[in-house]
Amino acid sequence: MSYSFYKRLEKFKIILGSQSPRRAQLLSDLGLNFAIEVRPVDESVPVKLKGGKAAVCIAEMKWNSFKKECALKNQLVITADTIVSLNNELIGKPLDDDDAFQMLRKLSGKVHEVYTGVRIGNSFYAESFAVKTEVLFKQMSEEEITYYIKEFKPFDKAGAYGAQDWIGLTAVEKINGSFFNVMGLPVKEVYESLIRCCDKLLK
Repeated sequence: MSYSFYKRLEKFKIILGSQSPRRAQLLSDLGLNFAIEVRPVDESVPVKLKGGKAAVCIAEMKWNSFKKECALKNQLVITADTIVSLNNELIGKPLDDDDAFQMLRKLSGKVHEVYTGVRIGNSFYAESFAVKTEVLFKQMSEEEITYYIKEFKPFDKAGAYGAQDWIGLTAVEKINGSFFNVMGLPVKEVYESLIRCCDKLLK
């Protein structure tokens, strides 16, 4: 690519510390070449942390598991975590069908917030940030919720849903903010952060 940012970015090996196929697809759509590596991390956060602070905390814990990679100036590690919040209650990934049903019934007919926390960089320079998106669900019937869980098995998704699939097409009435943030990665902000990282590290 002729755009100078991509030329500068070629000087780095980029590691995506996530097993999310949605995040990988969004980074690919951004035109990045990257490797995917995943490390086990305890994702429990202090109870006092809410919203974006909780999402950033988990993203940073994931990033800190790449100490060896971050010690190299020519490597950039990207980690992220997405959480759903309803009235300051954090809603994570469902454990099973019943848990997913309870989550979706709780979100039905209400506005909730989706926060994605991101950590980008290496030990020489790194940035952390969170992006918030508000999502309004219509009032969903029990039959719709049951169908969605059975057919789409949203057990790897915060809040037990993916805005890019059937429930997004049929139940999301309004989104205030970045749609891609709800998918799991605020791409515009990631792009801008990568530019700053390149500028700092290539000085």
